[in-house]
Amino acid sequence: MPQGTTLQPQTPSRSAEGPGPLPDGQTEPPFNVEAECAVLGACMHNSDIIDAIRPILGDAAFYRPAHETIWRALLAQRREDKPTDPIALTELLQGQGDLQRVGGNTYVFQLANLHYGTSGAEHHAEIIREKANLRRLLASAIRTVQRAQEPGADPEAIRSEVEAEMRAERERALASGQGRLNRFARDGWSFVKETGADAEPLWGTREKTLWAPGESLMIVGAPGVGKTTLAHQVVFARLGLTQTVLEMPVAPSRRVLYLAMDRPRQIARAMDRRVFPADEKILRERLVVWEGPLPATLDKEPDLLADLAAAHRADTIVIDSLKDAVSTMVDDSLAVAFHNARMRALRGGVEILELHHQRKATADAPRGQRPALDQVYGSTWFTAGAGSVLFVTGRAGDPAVTLHHLKTPTGEVGPLDVTHDHVRGTTTVDPTKDPAVLLRNAPGGMTARDLAGILIGGGEPERADVEKARRHLGRLVDSGLATRADGVAGGAGGGQQTRYYATARHLTAVG
Repeated sequence: MPQGTTLQPQTPSRSAEGPGPLPDGQTEPPFNVEAECAVLGACMHNSDIIDAIRPILGDAAFYRPAHETIWRALLAQRREDKPTDPIALTELLQGQGDLQRVGGNTYVFQLANLHYGTSGAEHHAEIIREKANLRRLLASAIRTVQRAQEPGADPEAIRSEVEAEMRAERERALASGQGRLNRFARDGWSFVKETGADAEPLWGTREKTLWAPGESLMIVGAPGVGKTTLAHQVVFARLGLTQTVLEMPVAPSRRVLYLAMDRPRQIARAMDRRVFPADEKILRERLVVWEGPLPATLDKEPDLLADLAAAHRADTIVIDSLKDAVSTMVDDSLAVAFHNARMRALRGGVEILELHHQRKATADAPRGQRPALDQVYGSTWFTAGAGSVLFVTGRAGDPAVTLHHLKTPTGEVGPLDVTHDHVRGTTTVDPTKDPAVLLRNAPGGMTARDLAGILIGGGEPERADVEKARRHLGRLVDSGLATRADGVAGGAGGGQQTRYYATARHLTAVG
């Protein structure tokens, strides 16, 4: 038990896991007292947990009768929207005449004082449910053995009875709303309207989102191109030390857990560029840094990411870097296992920022050349599961690099030519590639094709480049910063003949 807490079991001969030998030589059915205690203690600390684990546990899941009685008392309190703390619970149990039968108020308070934390309650409930299912199957098997040993036993009749029991057990599990088939199911309206799909971005705007809530952000690049510099600016903005990164707003976080698995001393030096004495209180209270390897890789322990966030009360986790969090990067099955770990944390309200590397063969690609998702190192399932992917291209140590938005939650951002200030640890956008600035500096206006040619750095733009430029200009029109004059209908290029001009308001605001 944590912190030296000792619970006095009602049946001293029973181990925590079972099965163990009984005096008559039979084996004791499977159970896990530790998991039962952890779940009950968590429910006393946070009554909302009851709603999450009730579908998992179902009926008669606890092995110890005292625990089942306490669980039913917790359910009764929750149904009436009453407190589930040990004081309120002992009052209810006393009134029902059950308090002494479960071990008295001392036992109830001992359960409440367990410090397993509330994040693992669902996982512990799954353990309890699994043990209960095994006990039910074991009881059925014992009945089958007993029937088979009776004089004149009919094999066909026994087989039919076993099949009927198995069907009934399966139908019970499916119909009761328990277990893995129903745990995360919800009706269509609540899925669309109540899952936060319309929430404000963590970084960016609704039209141009770099990091959406409930979806991971992956920043990719070769060593030395400044992906860590960029990530640290986002982290400090999440801590409230600044409000924007690359001129786009960043939503504040409650607490950030930074997994510094890859060269933690170098990460500390990089952070030090932006840390000042006035920041001490915030960094001590709202930033936690894990130095070195994790206790296990995330593909081996999918709950570890969520458990780490809960243990440190963090609502944001930074993984630096991805290659240190999994056993290997090239195995598709391990990439899927990592994504499961990622989703379990996201489902628990933890936002995730991942730093990752590109393939070595593409590290020397010409500057300005647009990368693709297949240039990200490792299995394609790493990027497939990410909500947003930013790819930084450039030469190692070069202050001027290009930021490409390869996977977008909403409208694409960039490509942005950005400049790192390696002394101060800041990054700024090159205004010469800002569509609003470019249009403002074009007295004769410009077409989507004109803008596309500038954004790609010269040459003949492809159709996708032109469409992207048209979307940029369209947003300027929608915001009142530009007007459009459509070209001659049926002219060459059709919509590409439309010309855009900066409005007087846009010109006056700058002048």
